[in-house]
Amino acid sequence: MQSVYMTQPDAHEPLSALRFGDLPLPDVLPGWTTVTVKAASLNHHDIWSLRGVGISEARLPLILGCDAAGFDDTGRAVLIYPVVDDGGRRSVLSERHHGTFAEYVTVPTANLVPIPQGMTIEEAACLPTAWLTAYKMLFSRAHVSAGDLVLIQGASGGLSTALIMLASAVGARVWATGRTDDKRAFATKIGAEATFEFGARLPERVDYVMDSVGAATWNHSLKCLRAGGTMVVPGATSGYEATINLSLIFAKQLAILGSSMGSASELADLVKLCVDREIHPPIHATFPLREASTAFQAMQNGVAMGKLLLLPGQE
Repeated sequence: MQSVYMTQPDAHEPLSALRFGDLPLPDVLPGWTTVTVKAASLNHHDIWSLRGVGISEARLPLILGCDAAGFDDTGRAVLIYPVVDDGGRRSVLSERHHGTFAEYVTVPTANLVPIPQGMTIEEAACLPTAWLTAYKMLFSRAHVSAGDLVLIQGASGGLSTALIMLASAVGARVWATGRTDDKRAFATKIGAEATFEFGARLPERVDYVMDSVGAATWNHSLKCLRAGGTMVVPGATSGYEATINLSLIFAKQLAILGSSMGSASELADLVKLCVDREIHPPIHATFPLREASTAFQAMQNGVAMGKLLLLPGQE
C-alpha cells in the first residue's frame, strides 16, 4: 500500500528522513479494525517523529501520522482516536504502531468515532490531535463559558485555530496574538474579537490564557491575567525553559494548568459540538500522499492557516 514513512530519523534535517513508497498492509491485532483512510492531517508531532523523538529504531520503517478519517470494514464513516493503550502503556499512532499516512491503518475498534451528518471526512480528519487538545484545554481544564475573556497566544496554527473557533462558538470573548498582519487577520476572520502583536499591552486583563508557545510568551501571559486568572499550557513550541517572575503567580493568585490530549469520549463530544454549532475546521491545503514532502515543508515553514491534509488514493 502507498505510505508516507521513515526509515531512519534525522535530528537536524527532519524532512530528509521522509519517505514515500509501498509498504505491506499492517497486521490486524485481536480487537482491532482496518480503516480505509480517506483523509489524514499533519501535526507538528510528525516533525518530532522524523527527528526521532519517541521513536524506537527497532520499529522502523514506521508509517507516520496521528490523525485520520475514513471508512471501517462495514463501510461506516469514522474518525480515529489516535491514543493506543498497550496494557497501561499509552502512545499515539506512529509511535509504537503504524500511523495514518497510508491507504489503510489498523486501530483498536474502540478507537473509532462515527462521523455524523453535517461533518465531512476531511473536516473530521482535522480533529483528533490539535482540536481535541484545544477542547480539553478550554472545557475540561479551564471550564471556559460564555462571557469569559480568553487570550490565545499565537494565531493561525492548528491548535490556536481550534482554540479561537471553539471558544468563540460558546460565547467567550477571544483575543489572540500573532507574529504577522496576515496571521492576525486570519484570527479575526475565524472568530477573534481583537488581535495584538506578541508582547503587546492589552486593554484589560483576561480571565484565561491559552499558551502553547512557551518560553517566549510565559511572562506576557502571566502579566495579562486578572487576579485569580488561569493559564492552560499544553506544550512549548518556543522552548521549555522560561525565566518568569514568580511574584506574578502568588501575588495575583494565578492558576497554571497543564493539559494534554483528551479522551475518546471527549473526542465524541467535540464532534457533536462542531456539528451542533456548525463549526467547520479550516483546511489550508490538501495533497496526495506522494506530495507529502510539500505538505511537511509548508507545516515546518509556518505558512499554513488551518490544517494541512493528505488524501490517500488521490493523485
